[in-house]
Formats: sequence, structure tokens, C-alpha cells
Amino acid sequence: MINRRLLPDVMCALAEFPAVALLGPRQAGKTTLARIIADMQQGAIRLDLERPSDLAKLADPELFLSRQGDRLVILDEIQRQPELFAVLRALIDDNRRPGRFLLLGSASPQLLRQASESLAGRIAFRELAPFDISEVQVDHAELQNFWLRGGYPLSWLAQTEDASFAWRESFIATHLERDIPSFGIRVPGATLRRFWQMLAHLHGQLWNASRLASSFGTSAPTVQHYLDILEATYMLRRLPPLQANLGKRLVKSPKVYLRDSGILHALLSIQSLDELAGHPVVGPSWEGWALEQIAQLLGPQWQLSFYRTASGAEMDIVAERGKRRIGFEVKFSSAPALSKGFWSAKNDLDLERACVVAPVECVYPLAPDVEVVPAAGLAAWLKTI
Repeated sequence: MINRRLLPDVMCALAEFPAVALLGPRQAGKTTLARIIADMQQGAIRLDLERPSDLAKLADPELFLSRQGDRLVILDEIQRQPELFAVLRALIDDNRRPGRFLLLGSASPQLLRQASESLAGRIAFRELAPFDISEVQVDHAELQNFWLRGGYPLSWLAQTEDASFAWRESFIATHLERDIPSFGIRVPGATLRRFWQMLAHLHGQLWNASRLASSFGTSAPTVQHYLDILEATYMLRRLPPLQANLGKRLVKSPKVYLRDSGILHALLSIQSLDELAGHPVVGPSWEGWALEQIAQLLGPQWQLSFYRTASGAEMDIVAERGKRRIGFEVKFSSAPALSKGFWSAKNDLDLERACVVAPVECVYPLAPDVEVVPAAGLAAWLKTI
């Protein structure tokens, strides 16, 4: 079994808050993690709100939940029953004992809104993403297979490349035809799939709603709505431009990345490393994969952005926490060379350190505060900051 890095964090949150919400996309491992937690908590019970037999137990939710005493109650797919939030608030106000409820949700917009209104100050949110590089612990030789397949457990652990690709195609179809409609979102699956595929071809590029709307044959507000849907369900990440008063003309549009590299490759019908190596998306795909690893490993305490000026200075990823600022450049090359734009950006931003993420085998310096770091060793390097 692959140990999930988030487990200690969730356990700490349960020790401090009456309720903890574990959010993330379907099939990322939330239910598996909840089962592990249940085994660690004597008498814990789990209710799957997609199962009729479990729903029947909640015919009178206040009566059933109030009888559970000191037991941890796990409610899976909580967005299916948003009316439970008001009941949970009342029960928590009667007894604010930590660790009463663990709520699992598949990235529903309703979940976030309902919880913020009903459980403010009573709940902690944690996000469980697919596997990251620290969890699968691949070496340099295995790294590119992890990049090709992505981090969803059933894709990464599939016995063959064909099985992994088939699982990802099924995931995409299910997400469009079942998951998104279950959140109360009414957009035809075929329309959203075509939009998703267009985003895959534009992976890592600046977001331009008007241009995309023109290509898609619809309005800018409509494509913005589609983008919001995929972001709310953890399928893509918007990387904002750095907001800083540096006396420079900065790019103001965000970049858009599909969060899981395996899903990106499935949308583009890329089934092998050879096909990926010859595809125009290879560089942006590597950049997006590295971005997602950095985002998951650093955690929400760090704010991520990118830096680009009209004069050509550019840094792929800038991580900020308080007054600290770290820069990341991502290169799909065994001998990465940095442009003048990188060095200009480094000087503009006054970086504490800079890292060049590349498919190399060992760390080596390029300058006093700039190191080339192997992607397979990225987790270890990030621990040093």
C-alpha cells in the first residue's frame, strides 16, 4: 500500500476541529484514506451517501447522528445531502468535541459554499490530490512512466499501459456524464468534452476567453463558465500572474493547466512515451506536471504564480510565503540551458533561491543560488527550503 502524505495532517485536524472536510476529485483515494482513519478510531462508522441503505439510516439525521456519542462519523459524498450541514452545525454547537465528523466531498461547489455558511469556525478543509512524487517514490528510470500515467491511483497502479489508458478514458467519460451532472451542473457532456480537449491543446498557455470563445463558437462568459466547472472539480489549475509592484509591465492573464498529466495525455490520445516525445505538448506537459508536484508538496501555505514582463523576463513558477520568494524554471532537457529572461526575472524578483526542474540524475549548481534539481528528487529538495 502507498502511504498518503496527507494522513498525519488530517489526523491533526481531527484532533483540533469538530469537523474536517476532505475534498478532492473522485478516484483520488479519499475513501481509502477514510477507511484507514476509521481503522485507527475505535468504533468509527462510515456512511456512503450514494448507497440507499446508508441514506435510510439518515431518514432522521439529527436523531441518528446524536446517538453516535464519541464515535467518529464519516460521511462520504456529503455534497449529495447538503441539508445535512445545518444538522451538523446544530450538533457541533451542542458538543464541540474535536473529531466528531469527517466529511468527504468530490470537489463540489455546493459543498464549499454550504460549509462556509453553516460550519464556519467549526470545520477544517484538507485537499487530497492524486499521488505525488513523494508518495510513489519513483527513481529516475521510472519517473517518465509516472508523468505519462499521472497520479490517479488506478491509473498509476494499472498492470499495463493499455489498462492505464483505458482507465483514464473511462474516468473522463464518467466525470462528464455522471459526476458533473450530479453536482447540479447542466452542460452537455459532449460540449464540455470538446472544451476540455481544446484546453488540453492550450495546456500551459495564457487564458484568453475571447479568443477561445471565437474558436469554440460561443460567448466569452460561456467559456469562462466551462472553465469554472473544470476548476471547481479539480480538473484544471489557474496559475495567476505575480502581483507585485516592481515597476515593470507585467502580463496580467493567468495560465491554465490540466492538473493531472495522465488525464491530459488521455484527452490528446497519447498512449506511450514515444508518442509523447513527438507531440507538441511535451514541453508544456512536463511544465504542468512539475507545477502540480510543487503545488502539492509545498502545500497551501505557499502562494504560487508566474512572472512575465513585456520586456521578456520570465519565471515559470514563483512560490511566496510571507517575505520569502523561491523561483522555479521547468525544462524538459538533460542539459537545461537558461535564457536571459530567467536571469532578468531572478534579479527583478530578488529570489531567495531558484530551482531548475529537469529530467537529470543528480543535483548540480548553475550559480550560487541556482540549482538544477532532478524531478525524481524534487520532494527531497523542497524539504530543504
